[in-house]
Amino acid sequence: MSRLVAVAALGYVLSVGAAAAQEADSVSLFEAPGEPSATSPIDQAVFARLDREGIQPSRLCSDSVFVRRAFLDLLGTLPTPEEVEAFLADASPDKRSRLIDRLLDREEFADYWALRWCDVLRVKSEFPINLWPNAVQAYHQWIRAAVRQNMPYDQFVRLILTSSGSNFRVPQVNFYRAVQGREPSALAKAVALTFMGDRMESWPKDRRDGMAVFFSRIGYKGTIEWKEEIVLFDRATTPTARAVLPDGTTTALDPEADPRDVFADWLIAAENPWFARCAVNRLWFWLMGRGLIHEPDDVRPDNPPSHPDVLRYLEKEFIAARYDVRHVLRLIMNSSTYQLSAVPRSDSLRAAELFGCCNVARLDAEVLIDALCRVTGTTEEYSSPIPEPFTWVPKDKRSIELPDGSITSAFLEVFGRPTRDSGMVGERNNAPTAAQQLHLLNSGHVRTKIERGETLRRLQGIARTDPEKAAATLYLTVLSRRPTAEELGILKSYTGDKRSKKDVYPLVDMMWALINSTEFQYRH
Repeated sequence: MSRLVAVAALGYVLSVGAAAAQEADSVSLFEAPGEPSATSPIDQAVFARLDREGIQPSRLCSDSVFVRRAFLDLLGTLPTPEEVEAFLADASPDKRSRLIDRLLDREEFADYWALRWCDVLRVKSEFPINLWPNAVQAYHQWIRAAVRQNMPYDQFVRLILTSSGSNFRVPQVNFYRAVQGREPSALAKAVALTFMGDRMESWPKDRRDGMAVFFSRIGYKGTIEWKEEIVLFDRATTPTARAVLPDGTTTALDPEADPRDVFADWLIAAENPWFARCAVNRLWFWLMGRGLIHEPDDVRPDNPPSHPDVLRYLEKEFIAARYDVRHVLRLIMNSSTYQLSAVPRSDSLRAAELFGCCNVARLDAEVLIDALCRVTGTTEEYSSPIPEPFTWVPKDKRSIELPDGSITSAFLEVFGRPTRDSGMVGERNNAPTAAQQLHLLNSGHVRTKIERGETLRRLQGIARTDPEKAAATLYLTVLSRRPTAEELGILKSYTGDKRSKKDVYPLVDMMWALINSTEFQYRH
């Protein structure tokens, strides 16, 4: 049998072996024993809806699944084998909650969640207009610092909306420079979408025009540095006496005051029906793979939430916690609903829509390439069409740390990284394509990472004295779990006793097969 055929057979056998192990002993492989309990108001509302629909929720996920899911959702990176082993060895009943707290306090949390906000805030360089690379760097650093410091969300938004000053020295003014169009209607449309989740196109004309008034006195002034621009409240513009808030209320405007202050005060008020709702729905989407209001960029009266009680509960908690984003993330991740396995016990499509099981999704492009580099022990190269030193990236930089949406790679382009043009979370496309599968299966890019990476050399050293430990380490590295006895048997049968201990190809083939498994490529 040729090696190519043997490797293809290995990949098939391992996938079938994992499925068989799931069917025969699913509780030990992907699920925790016992039934999930309604431990929070989130669970009570979700499980009640499932019961009305006749849907049985999945069991809780296993510890190995949970540690992988939590790392991916909060840090955008895989746990190391040592981190997996430490978590699995911990017998304390509150270890999941404590893991969540530790991850929220890690530097990588700021990296990954800054990336999420940069998608929404359209952070990327464009030549020769809009955002310049050095301004993008400053904007990204400001966003990351806000995430790292856990800046209250209402303060974060208010600082953006009311900002004035240099695009280099007051980074948040770049929000207004990133929008495609500087006319008041374009700015108002971007604000409504970004901070209310609403699309102004569906509003009555008087409300659209009235909303635009709040952004009609923004001015732009150049400096002796041609890349620098001052965004300001332009007192020279003719003031408008009245504006219309998104709820239809007409409000008087002081001709000597910046109307953006009036709008920002209305937007972040606790009684505002859009602000907290849009924020917590987006946070839920990022953790659960589907919004309570879906799509999260389409919050409107005729698109009701699937679980209104959950949405109201999270809104109230968010406001009571003074718009603490991490508080909402803790509430969601500590719920049984978040911790359900991806193995459905009822109609899978309907169960996933109603959060009766984990929504399975392919890893984000940046997360996937970082995972590929992590498990192979390699780095990646990035480039930008913008001819600036600010777009140069060191080789050891992870993709989730990239500050600028213009900095990219062939892998990121193929795997659906968003262009950051629309400001919609739905702009990111994680749907699998044939080109993606061919890249992972056949490309020299992936083969080179496997064959020349540090991981292979380390595993080869272990395999010389303990082949079974090498296989276990490989599984912990790639899949964040230990192999089953059946999988170990398959691997032992493939490697065979007659192979030379210097033969590296069995390890190459095993890693290739695991990297091409859905278990590696998907968040589950």
